[in-house]
Amino acid sequence: MKNGIENGYYHEITPGGYGIAIKAGKVLFSEQSPFQKVEVFETDSKLGRVLTLDDLMMTTEGDEYHYHEMISHIPMMQHPCPKSVLVIGGGDGGTIREVMKHKTVERAVLCEIDGLVIDACKKYLPTIACELDNPKVEILVQDAIEYIKDKKDEFDIILIDSTDPMGPGEGLFTEEFYTNVKNALKKGGIMVAQSESPFTNKEEIKKMYDLLKKVFPTVSTYTSNIPTYPGGYWAWAFCSVDVKPLEYYNDERANEIIPTCKIYNKEYHNARFALPNYLKELL
Repeated sequence: MKNGIENGYYHEITPGGYGIAIKAGKVLFSEQSPFQKVEVFETDSKLGRVLTLDDLMMTTEGDEYHYHEMISHIPMMQHPCPKSVLVIGGGDGGTIREVMKHKTVERAVLCEIDGLVIDACKKYLPTIACELDNPKVEILVQDAIEYIKDKKDEFDIILIDSTDPMGPGEGLFTEEFYTNVKNALKKGGIMVAQSESPFTNKEEIKKMYDLLKKVFPTVSTYTSNIPTYPGGYWAWAFCSVDVKPLEYYNDERANEIIPTCKIYNKEYHNARFALPNYLKELL
């Protein structure tokens, strides 16, 4: 069975031979960009609308906060005063939405290679893309690999909200790219990258962390559940030159943001860095 909508259901099957099925409704948007097939469709489920790229799950209205709160608030709360933030990928706008909850942010740059993703999400997923018109947000429709090359000491936080290491996202999983990201961080800066499913993508995650460890002195993993992602379990890489996870926490900012979140709180934050044995052994 191929991924995508067939016989009234959206199917996504992992290389391990299992996956998810969602009862699909009307297709609201379906176009081929120069990079990928972009599709938004209704579902007859509690998940609401769904965004897929090349027939792979990216986000749903029903569970998107599981991903967006984790990629953003974990690093943001561990920086004393994040003023400048770069989000690479993330054209759906969910990561930017969470970043902009932090009042310290003066500039947030979204660098997304595929403008069609941004346009589709602004129109059909407005609860996710709601901060993309914020005047503090700068949207760049370009290749982040080129954008980051000449950046030095520019960002407090860099979030790599990329697709999988294939197609337009492939070049974001290289030692050269991670080195350029490191150079773009200010002193005390933190980079977090989505790092696939520890259960489903073991080979990819091992390769990625081996590269990151060549570039960053601190490379740690944190995890959380995402119901509609392969395996239902996801990992992020926390990387820095001079910051270790959990050595600083901004309680004042947390007290402002936690009431706006569905998952994120201080206890949950601290628990994210506790890893199961098989993942410790893998990394």
